[in-house]
Amino acid sequence: MIAMAAPDRRTDAWAWRFVGTALSFALFGIGGIVLRVLVLPVLCHWPGVAEARRLRARRAIQKAFWAHVRFMARTGVLDYRFEGVERLGRPGQVIIANHPSLIDVVFLIGHVRDANCVVKHKLWKNPCMHGPIVTAQYISNDGSAQMLDTAAEVLQRGETLIVFPEGTRTTPGQPPEFHRGAAAIALRGARIVTPVYISVTPTTLTKAEPWYRIPLRRPCFSLRVGEDIDPAVFRDAAPMPIASRRLNEHLHRLYQRELGL
Repeated sequence: MIAMAAPDRRTDAWAWRFVGTALSFALFGIGGIVLRVLVLPVLCHWPGVAEARRLRARRAIQKAFWAHVRFMARTGVLDYRFEGVERLGRPGQVIIANHPSLIDVVFLIGHVRDANCVVKHKLWKNPCMHGPIVTAQYISNDGSAQMLDTAAEVLQRGETLIVFPEGTRTTPGQPPEFHRGAAAIALRGARIVTPVYISVTPTTLTKAEPWYRIPLRRPCFSLRVGEDIDPAVFRDAAPMPIASRRLNEHLHRLYQRELGL
């Protein structure tokens, strides 16, 4: 007699995780409005030069994102571990990350002090995100040459920059497909390139999964900081277009190996 496979069952307090996830999304939206209407206007009109106002805005966003991650973890919506986070946030560092989930950027900005970030251009039209994005002077990923120049300039000034080279969320089970823009930015302005490998088990909040499709068990986010890459190795070995292609190919191979894809 052939044994029948047991059906998948909802575990880890599925009903509460559904409620907690709904609360998380609601709080994120409310928090964005509070930042835009109440917190950031006060910080931006506080005495100080433009750079000080920008840093105050970024620190407010970083603390809000960190608190949001802790809320999701404490309420049992998810588990997470972040290995090597102490090596993030160095001057002129570009942080390259894959993008398996909607909230990857929340984890990274929430744990990297004063970080700049290249974000989707459509977020400029999001009423919850527009104010914080503009005030913090994040960079719009509009695909223009000006975007590449701006990103390189902030790195040359000593800022830390977070980039998701895929431009959208990864298809589950597939290796990330990086656009060459991240490599071009790194070669133009970065002192160091640091990869962050992100995996989520089971998958959640992918491009094909709405927020209310709660996993059968609690998802665990793993963020692991990899070994630094010296962009000068690629920059000094070939003309810029070739160097950009080689660095991008190197990143592809690196992520496929480290993510086991």
